[in-house]
Amino acid sequence: MPGNLTIRKVRTASGAIAVQLMRHVEGKRIIVRHIGSAHTDQELTVLYQEAEIVREQLSLQPSLFSLEEKPSKLLHEDHLQLASVTHRFAYKALKKCSQLCGLAFLHTLYQDLALMRIIEPASKLRTIELLSKYFEISYAERSVYRLLPKLLEHKNSIEDAAYQTAKVHFEESFALVLYDVTTLYFESHEPNDELKARGFSKDDKSKQPQIVVGLLVTHQGFPLRHEIYKGNTFEGHTMLDVVKEFQKRHINSKPIIVADAAMLSQENMSLLEAEDYQYVVGGRLANTTRCFIESIASRLKKQDGDVIRLSYPNRSYDVICAYSEKRAKKDQYEFNKQIAKAHEIISKQETGKRAKFVKKSTEHKDSFTLNEELKEKAEKLIGIKGYCTNIPEDILSNSQVIEYYHGLWHVEQVFRMSKTDLKTRPIFHYMHDAIKAHVLLCFMGLMMGKFLEIKTGLSLRRIRDILWDVQEAHIEDSLTGKSITLQTNIKNFNESKLAQILKLH
Repeated sequence: MPGNLTIRKVRTASGAIAVQLMRHVEGKRIIVRHIGSAHTDQELTVLYQEAEIVREQLSLQPSLFSLEEKPSKLLHEDHLQLASVTHRFAYKALKKCSQLCGLAFLHTLYQDLALMRIIEPASKLRTIELLSKYFEISYAERSVYRLLPKLLEHKNSIEDAAYQTAKVHFEESFALVLYDVTTLYFESHEPNDELKARGFSKDDKSKQPQIVVGLLVTHQGFPLRHEIYKGNTFEGHTMLDVVKEFQKRHINSKPIIVADAAMLSQENMSLLEAEDYQYVVGGRLANTTRCFIESIASRLKKQDGDVIRLSYPNRSYDVICAYSEKRAKKDQYEFNKQIAKAHEIISKQETGKRAKFVKKSTEHKDSFTLNEELKEKAEKLIGIKGYCTNIPEDILSNSQVIEYYHGLWHVEQVFRMSKTDLKTRPIFHYMHDAIKAHVLLCFMGLMMGKFLEIKTGLSLRRIRDILWDVQEAHIEDSLTGKSITLQTNIKNFNESKLAQILKLH
């Protein structure tokens, strides 16, 4: 019992005060433990507290009040120091998210690299350092670069996990999927190879090599599948690959395909129809015949919200045309600016400059004139947006077609998230497998980020801030070596939807 042990203070020959634990046995005093010697009152207080702890540990029956419940009695404030600050809570939360997204089957390294795209995206070498700094998780650099290309073996399994996540957590029926492409550039000026090449850059980096990435997402923006193409690939040639591969992996899914006008080509339309797909694609009305534009202009009342549907001549799809006053203001501004630029070039005969409404003169060599036909077509189409679909109106109304197409902002937002929050580009890898693995890691980061965004209604940046505010402060007593860990700023997490979804407590 604690009473069997007594704390003894005795002055030593050096003048210090020794603190000991002793027990009386058959009238004899037995020193059980020498705690230490104090030279000041402060040290004596700390040693006495230490003696109380040891006495409790050595006793057969613990004290009624556990000292562990009172850290202030375990540590002396004058000797406390902040040893380190970690973010294990954020790590635990994102690992739980990885599990909910079906990624727990992967090697922990892959999950850690993916979740770091959300926390602080950086090079692989820097990511290793941050994992150690923030979470006290260590990886050897050689192991990371050796294992990274092997992630590609799991691409289909990861994308199957994305499919199941959308199905289970968002009750997705896959009746509708959205498709778009983006470009990712490299911080180099190396010559083209079979993957990297200069091409039309969506990042305004036309002088640098790039790759093209096609992405398929749900109507809520949750990523389902991606493919990588050579940097100079025409984006319209990528859609069918991704769609058909998705169909191959999920035979029972036959979704409506929604894509931007850049995907519009007669070849694409024919191939989609040959595979019995239904689609909604943006229409480029300026590329249609003059006769068709005249038909639109004569039938469409230029009143805000007016919509008409026309059959396109000799084609199996309809064109839906909608007028918007907001769009008309924007189009008129751009039209006036381009016409002014065209007149300026024509008046100065600046052969090195281009403008939309400028063409070479048929009468005078090396001179330019206004393209009146193109100007007339563009003027008639001010405020009008076109949508092409092979779905009959009695199955999908005009307003539904427009609504489905406008859902493309979800995939555009996913690309913005990947480039800003997850910093998918620029890419610093040069081996092709490493490049593809890097994009796949970012895809995993997108899965986790969009999962939390859709579930909570919060932005990924806000989610990251809430998780990052929760810290672990590791405090040590420099005199005794004892330490405690205090968790800070948990309130915002507990009050957010994150707590309900992740259920960490």
